[in-house]
Amino acid sequence: MGGVAFSLLLGLAAFVLARQFGYSRALTALTTPRPPGFTPQFPTGTPSPPSTGEMPASTPTQPPVPSLSLTPTPTLIPWDGKERVTVLVMGLDYRDWIAGQGRSRSDTMMLLSLDPVTKTAGMLSVPRDLWVNIPGYGHGKINTAHAIGGPTLAVKTVELVIGVPIHYYAVIDFQAFIAFIDELGGVKLDIPYEIEVDPLFDENKVLKPGVQTLPGDLALAYARNRSTGNGDFDRARRQQQVVLAIRDRILDFNLLPVLVKKAPTLYRQLADGITTNMSLDDMIRLAVLAASIPRENIRSGVIDTNYVAFGWSPDNLSILVPYPDRIRVLRDEIFATSGSLSPLTPGDDRERMLQEAARIAVLNGSSDPGKAERVAAELRAEGAQVVEVGAADGYYTASVLLMHVGRPYTLRYLVQRYGVQPHNLRFEYDPSAPYDLALILGDQ
Repeated sequence: MGGVAFSLLLGLAAFVLARQFGYSRALTALTTPRPPGFTPQFPTGTPSPPSTGEMPASTPTQPPVPSLSLTPTPTLIPWDGKERVTVLVMGLDYRDWIAGQGRSRSDTMMLLSLDPVTKTAGMLSVPRDLWVNIPGYGHGKINTAHAIGGPTLAVKTVELVIGVPIHYYAVIDFQAFIAFIDELGGVKLDIPYEIEVDPLFDENKVLKPGVQTLPGDLALAYARNRSTGNGDFDRARRQQQVVLAIRDRILDFNLLPVLVKKAPTLYRQLADGITTNMSLDDMIRLAVLAASIPRENIRSGVIDTNYVAFGWSPDNLSILVPYPDRIRVLRDEIFATSGSLSPLTPGDDRERMLQEAARIAVLNGSSDPGKAERVAAELRAEGAQVVEVGAADGYYTASVLLMHVGRPYTLRYLVQRYGVQPHNLRFEYDPSAPYDLALILGDQ
């Protein structure tokens, strides 16, 4: 879905160059038809609204039915046209749409960031199963933020996880994606290996390896496929491949006249399937900027197994638990041109550990009967919150760290101080446990 938003900016650049974009007012609301018998309700696995906190106890359990429109809403963070600008692009979960489950979960989340000074851009794909804090609703999968509170809540959630200000959002449905690529005459992709895809409105098809031009429905099916070895992570990389392929298609010299000729039709088709907070002026500025960035200056990344741990939610859903520091290093590699975009939690490893105030259990699995008490005393002297000292469930040759909730700074501190090896890090999500992490001491 990120391809449509990125390419929409380029398409608008073509409109500007051709001087055929005659609108001088804010974009009007356009409503997308809903399936028959549509009844809004929360999707399975969506966090329930809290009885206290940011949202009042009287918050309804069913969100209002949204309309997809290009009606501008207030900009989340004003963009001055000179600093780096970031857009959150979301594709909707087609299963929710068909099932009539109200506001859909996001099927795809991609951050697009452009820097007008250095003429660089970045793409970062965020997995939908990432287990995060949704402001006002507690923890849940990141894809449920849109189902609960629409694009604004999704933006706030992603800002917390990635640590960058987000200026704009664009929510795109599958039909807009298909129509857009078909207007371009398809998109040229280099398929790396044979892959079976499942188009939304047709039978499954097998794509052979090699360079080929795919129509909209097959390009979407290719971008959405999850059946390869690395599941959603492979899918995110395919989506980024499609983004860049669409960009190349649009900036091809021979295609620009065709794009300009089809501009009115393209605009109408996109408007029917996009929700955004960008005004017309915002779109034009971003379009010109996007068109000016060379291909070699576009970086990309995926939050994959290097940046998450696998776990289970309280209601037995498979989730991905983020390592915040690792994710922000990846963020800086993709988006920053010098240094980091923003400072990580300030201080050294000990100070960061103290700021987390994690509850630590020290359990003795070694042959030294006094080891747990000595280690607990050391940690307490450093200011750590040791809430339990006792015996482990058996003998341990090497020390192990067991995590019940994500406390990345405390984890790093304990790993470095006590030499816990990567293969001895274990994660069992349990927010009701009496401690956040357990340092199980072994003889080594």
